Amino acid sequence: MIGDKDKKAMKSRLARIEGQLRGIQKMIDDPDLDCHKVAQQMSAARKALDKAGHTMIACMVKQYMAEGDLGDDMDIETLISKYA
Repeated sequence: MIGDKDKKAMKSRLARIEGQLRGIQKMIDDPDLDCHKVAQQMSAARKALDKAGHTMIACMVKQYMAEGDLGDDMDIETLISKYA
C-alpha cells in the first residue's frame, strides 16, 4: 500500500509534469517557435514521467511482496517486463 506521504509526493510530481506539458504547449503556440528548446522540454517531461512510473512500479513490487504474491524470479521478471 502506498502511504499518504508517498501519495502526496506522487501527486506533486505529476502536477509538476502537468505544468511542464502546459509550458510546452505554450512554447509551441509561440510565433518564434524554437524546436530545439521544445524538444529539450519534451525530453525532460518524458524523463520525469518515466521516473514517476518507476516509483509506482517499485511501490507495486513492494506491495506484491508484502502480500506474498511474488513467488519466484519469473514472476518478478514478468512484472518488470510488463511495465518497463
